[in-house]
Amino acid sequence: MINRQVAAKTPARKLCSQLDGRVMALRVSDTALAVYLEIDNNEVVLTGACEQDPDVIVSGSLIALAKLASPDGDAAMQHGDIDVTGDVIIAQQFQKLLYYGRPDIEEELSTVIGDAAAFRLGEFARGFSDWRREARDTMRQNVSEYLQEESRAVPTRDEVAAFRGKVETLRDDVSRLEARIGNLASRRAQKGLA
Repeated sequence: MINRQVAAKTPARKLCSQLDGRVMALRVSDTALAVYLEIDNNEVVLTGACEQDPDVIVSGSLIALAKLASPDGDAAMQHGDIDVTGDVIIAQQFQKLLYYGRPDIEEELSTVIGDAAAFRLGEFARGFSDWRREARDTMRQNVSEYLQEESRAVPTRDEVAAFRGKVETLRDDVSRLEARIGNLASRRAQKGLA
């Protein structure tokens, strides 16, 4: 599927020809899992073992590695979720190639079950994804409201802001008191000398 997507996109084909003969290893942190991506004759070859030393080794959690093929791939690399050893430019080129090679699931399904059924299945999946996102947001909001309003286990933002204001006022009052005590101490010391 990746090779079909790469072959269909001109920038991906150009990247493939630039990376010909290069190898990138993807390693899941704290495991022995590794996948090698080799570019051979303008095709991406996925293997579990490679005789050639990789040009770049990318390691991270399974989730962080999955983000490489998404638009968030650059952010994952910049935020330190992924460790890169070797040629960083080659790693970025492979990341772009993976982004271009993302399979269009709906298109792939259409070759098996037909366009109309694949479209309906895609609509269902998108709808389910939207529902899941909305349900998660609603649940987060309900839990937050319960903890703040019903059980009073967590303060509200207004209560936190009021508390911070009182702490700042107390800090300023303590600073003024400290200055007054210092002034009184210096006056007393001057009277004792006089």
